[in-house]
Amino acid sequence: MQFKNRTIFITGASRGIGEAIALKLAAEGANIVIAAKSVTEDPRLGGTIYSAAKAVEAAGGKALPLQVDIRDEAQIQAAVQQVADHFGGIDILINNASAIQLTGTEQTPAKRFDLMYDINVRGTFLMTQHCIPFLKKGVNPHILTLSPPVNLAPQWLGAHVAYTVSKYNMSMFTLGWAEELKKDGVAANSLWPATTIATAAVRNLLGGETLINMSRKPDIVADAVFHILKRPSASCTGNNFTDEDVLRSEGITDFSGYAVVPGGRLQPDLFL
Repeated sequence: MQFKNRTIFITGASRGIGEAIALKLAAEGANIVIAAKSVTEDPRLGGTIYSAAKAVEAAGGKALPLQVDIRDEAQIQAAVQQVADHFGGIDILINNASAIQLTGTEQTPAKRFDLMYDINVRGTFLMTQHCIPFLKKGVNPHILTLSPPVNLAPQWLGAHVAYTVSKYNMSMFTLGWAEELKKDGVAANSLWPATTIATAAVRNLLGGETLINMSRKPDIVADAVFHILKRPSASCTGNNFTDEDVLRSEGITDFSGYAVVPGGRLQPDLFL
């Protein structure tokens, strides 16, 4: 098994892309930390840290479900230490948790602005900051952040500037960490889907069932994550990957099995 006995800390892992990544890596023998806020199920979203943990163990991994709000530094510190005590260290951090608000400047309430920057920017930074001492001691250590290639085309900045800049912050952190941590052998990369992915966020916030039917399953992102994380951390670092590019580099060119509706029209994701 590719990740046997390696500990992978995943934020926002109770559902959607985060859970799909957890299950993929669990099947390879990983210890999976399921860090999220959800301890009771919201019918609109589905999934809790406990349901995800059960699925991880069924897939063949070891699970540690932790209720963590990454806006709270004390919770981050406590969770990171608990993981290190429980599994003996941390080998990989996946910054998956994120908040979205696709509105213009006048239509973006301060509360939603603060949520995006507290989670996407500050939360990602603090999660990484507190994991770094353990990652430096990890086996083939990686930081992988779910954020897009930095694309300064005006259409992406003009359409929803607050959200766009928050996600680009995550990608720029990635490039900075790759350089900063090169001497320590810790890789830092980002990953973004080439098409929309069938998640609760897409269904509830973006386009309902119409957009779901034009999306791919989260499995395509999980498979790309697997291929990134198995690469040597000393040489695979400083990249803003897309899922399709990663899979093509592994010789996988038929993506039809990932579509929610086989043969249907696909919606390109934002920023690409």
